[in-house]
Amino acid sequence: MKNTVTEEGKWNVLSSEYLFKRPWLTVRKECVELPDGRKNPEYYIIEYPDWVNVIAVTEDGNFVMERQYRHALGKTCYEIPCGVMEPGENPMEAAKRELLEETGYGEGEWSEFMTLSPNPSTNTNISHTFVARNVRKIASQHLDATEDISVHILSKEDLLNLLRNGEILQALMAAPLWKFFYEANRRSENLK
Repeated sequence: MKNTVTEEGKWNVLSSEYLFKRPWLTVRKECVELPDGRKNPEYYIIEYPDWVNVIAVTEDGNFVMERQYRHALGKTCYEIPCGVMEPGENPMEAAKRELLEETGYGEGEWSEFMTLSPNPSTNTNISHTFVARNVRKIASQHLDATEDISVHILSKEDLLNLLRNGEILQALMAAPLWKFFYEANRRSENLK
């Protein structure tokens, strides 16, 4: 199957207005017309910058993880290193910068892993996930003024247990981690 993501059935935008514009929340309301002529006068879209995630594996095969409080849920959670892309920054540069700033880990061998939409129905942004293998501690954290992140090095089994127990709550992090372990398992089965 090729070209499964298309613009087939694209809606016609009849009008568009911004309701709210802030760095972390921009909302617009559009009046749209569907291909069959039906109209939806109130379709809301949330604009965010693109995000990056990093599955960072140390030289000894452990995983660089973070814990931070997430106010919308009122919970402190384990996460993979992540962040927002700066204007003009490419995804790989952003991923390397975020890993280094948030954890102090860097270097290693990097590869693109997967791209997801947080919610293609209402959100404009894309989440880019990278795998960084053989990373090592090369600096101290350089957090933003409002960040409070603790770094944790977890074994493969500890991380898998978090996933199995539903303790990685961020869907855009759980999905790449599940894919990572699925592909690693398939590779090891093919070696037998």
